[in-house]
Formats: sequence, C-alpha cells, structure tokens
Amino acid sequence: MTRQSLIAIDFETANGCPSSVCSVGVIIVRDGEVVNSFYSLIHPYPDYYAWFCQQVHGLGPEDTEDAPLFPDVWDQIEDRILAAFETDRFPAEVPFVAHNARFDEGCLKAVFDAYGLHYPGYRFLDTLAASRRHFGKTLPNHQLHTVAAACGYSLLNHHHALADAEACAAIALKLL
Repeated sequence: MTRQSLIAIDFETANGCPSSVCSVGVIIVRDGEVVNSFYSLIHPYPDYYAWFCQQVHGLGPEDTEDAPLFPDVWDQIEDRILAAFETDRFPAEVPFVAHNARFDEGCLKAVFDAYGLHYPGYRFLDTLAASRRHFGKTLPNHQLHTVAAACGYSLLNHHHALADAEACAAIALKLL
C-alpha cells in the first residue's frame, strides 16, 4: 500500500454530546483511488436533537428514529475496510483522516465508550492542520468548503457526512 491509502470519515451529531453521532460518511482510498464509500444514518445516543445541530445538518429525530445503532453501523464500516484492503484485521498503517480530526476522533471514541466497545486506538490525521501548514494565511479561513475549493474540489452539500468525507479525502490526497 502507498502513502495514499486512507479512510476519510465525517460524523454529524444530534446534540453537544460527542457520542450522539446521527450520521457517518466514509471514503476508503487505496493507492490513491477511491475503492469504497459508505453513508448511514445512526440512531443517536443520547437520543435527542439540539436545535443548533439540526440547523447545521438538517437531520432530526424523524430521520433517525428507525436508523440502526452505532455498533451495527460500525460493523458495516469495518467489513468494508477489511474488504478494501483484503485483510482480516484492521490495516494499522492506513490512517483515518478528518477535517478537524479532534472532533471526529472524539466522536468515535465517545460512541465506542457509550456502547462499551473496545476502542483500538485508530490513528487519525487532520486535514485542517495540514491546510494551516500548507496554505497559511493565503486562505480567508480553513473551513472544509474553503480548503476543498483551494484543492480543486467543489463541495456542494456541506454538512452531509458523505459529502464532507469526500471533500476530506480530496484534500488529504492533495496535502498529506
């Protein structure tokens, strides 16, 4: 595998609790090529929506009341990762990447904890930090849509988890 193998991930949350993931988008890149993508709504934990979060991503309780719980969604994500890298265990050399990785990694750790799952210490790289290093003050800000545009990617559906993961993957392939 080359250095251009990665798993871009983006979560949206229902409220201020990092474990309240209500959607996830994942883009799996192997040797510089997108080999799989995945999107799912998730029944959040705790199960309530903050007004502000709904305004950001447009999701509400009616969207996720019948959605699967996180452990079931994560099983699907893991299966796709293992299949993409043709292995039976998580490829430790392949990082997760996220824009503002502290948020997405924090969500992942919190939701693992909320469901009593063992968190295996996934490695995260941050495209926000990479943007700050690469572009410095040449951009008006380092928000996902701004950085994506600077990298030649048009983010059309910002705050949809899959669209954000796609943008993050495009940024990572340019800057990391």
